[in-house]
Amino acid sequence: MTDVQNAQWYALYVRSRYEKKVHQLLLEQDIVSFLPLLETWKQWSDRKKKVSEPLFRGYVFVNIDIRKEHITVLDTEGVVKFIGIGKTPSVIYQRDIDWLKTLTREPDAIGQRVTVLPAGQKVKVLAGPFKDFEGVVVKQGRESRLVVFFESIMQGIEITIFPDLLVPV
Repeated sequence: MTDVQNAQWYALYVRSRYEKKVHQLLLEQDIVSFLPLLETWKQWSDRKKKVSEPLFRGYVFVNIDIRKEHITVLDTEGVVKFIGIGKTPSVIYQRDIDWLKTLTREPDAIGQRVTVLPAGQKVKVLAGPFKDFEGVVVKQGRESRLVVFFESIMQGIEITIFPDLLVPV
């Protein structure tokens, strides 16, 4: 059971296509787990189906007391390692987890995933569901493309937003 006072968010790297399985196994062990999923349409030769896919392939997030629960988490089937520098797991800020939760609630605004932060103007969102997000504008026009970059896992998500809602940082 997680000690709420000492619990922090960490990112796990998991086996390929094991994100949902790992998430479920962690929940069964009473470990607080978060797997950001997006519903998308998949087209096969004979049918089209709505499926839930991980926002970040290979990642699952856990909120644990690292001193007490890291072995339990690592012993979970499909877990490869904690994401971090060397052998030290990197803490994921609650703000980043909240942003991910907002992103998964606004699937129509999410564009392609990006892994490198492009050059451009750094901005902050003033209003709407992405209020207080900070990112980099990657395209100008009626709607701007904004990259929200999560340094802790070195991943970014591209969203569409009206330029009126952006202010330079």
